[in-house]
Amino acid sequence: MHVLSDANGLPLLVGISAANTHDSLALKPMIQGNQTRHDPHRGRCFKPRRLHADKAYDIPHLRKWLWGKHIGVRIARKGIESSERLGRRRWVIERTMSWLTGYRRLNHRYERHPRNYLAFLGLAAALCCYKRLIRLTT
Repeated sequence: MHVLSDANGLPLLVGISAANTHDSLALKPMIQGNQTRHDPHRGRCFKPRRLHADKAYDIPHLRKWLWGKHIGVRIARKGIESSERLGRRRWVIERTMSWLTGYRRLNHRYERHPRNYLAFLGLAAALCCYKRLIRLTT
């Protein structure tokens, strides 16, 4: 399960991959799948400014690719940074993953077909956004 979230932990984009593929292979499609919005009044695009990730994404060509897209990189380095300390901002995605796996259907993979699992994952992400909207508006 791959999740791209904003700074508050709301899931923006979800995806899945096979268990025998490396996590870093899903980073480029997730970033490219994030649609940027253009604000005609201000004349600028809303695109991600910073990416926080764990050690699985610490690959030099991914860092260069992100720098080329003008996205700041905060990726834990292998052999240098401890896994025990999540940092000030990396806990946000851990909380988001916890929200998503809180749904019984996603905690264990009951679905045989990946498209069904992805559909339930998208539904869970929509429910997380809806719950946050209800909490903010009441």
